[in-house]
Amino acid sequence: MLDEDKEKIKKLKKKLKVQEKKNAEIRDQMAMQRTIFANERTLMAYLRTSITIIAGGFAAVKFSDDLYLELIGATLLPIGAILAIYSFLRYRKKQRLIEGHHKSIEHTSHHHAELHEKEASRYGNTD
Repeated sequence: MLDEDKEKIKKLKKKLKVQEKKNAEIRDQMAMQRTIFANERTLMAYLRTSITIIAGGFAAVKFSDDLYLELIGATLLPIGAILAIYSFLRYRKKQRLIEGHHKSIEHTSHHHAELHEKEASRYGNTD
């Protein structure tokens, strides 16, 4: 190979490394979004379950003539409400944890590119 071709390949490899760093950051950001969405889906599942429990308890109290079913219904109503409150508390706790991790992440691709340029300039190389 000619020296010119080797230099082109070298430059392309350097550009590829920079692009790989950027892609890694994009993957990290997308993973963060998936985590946030998973937390929201978990909240919705808890709420759906609590609403179902409350509806079952209400139906048992309202449409039953049996004392046993009315007691079960009366028990299910507060259980459903407690589950709904728990789901909100759990969601907020996890959301704060996710936000804390999100704030601690520092994007580095720009720093890597600047560092690479400075190191290359020391040796008289410019890309």
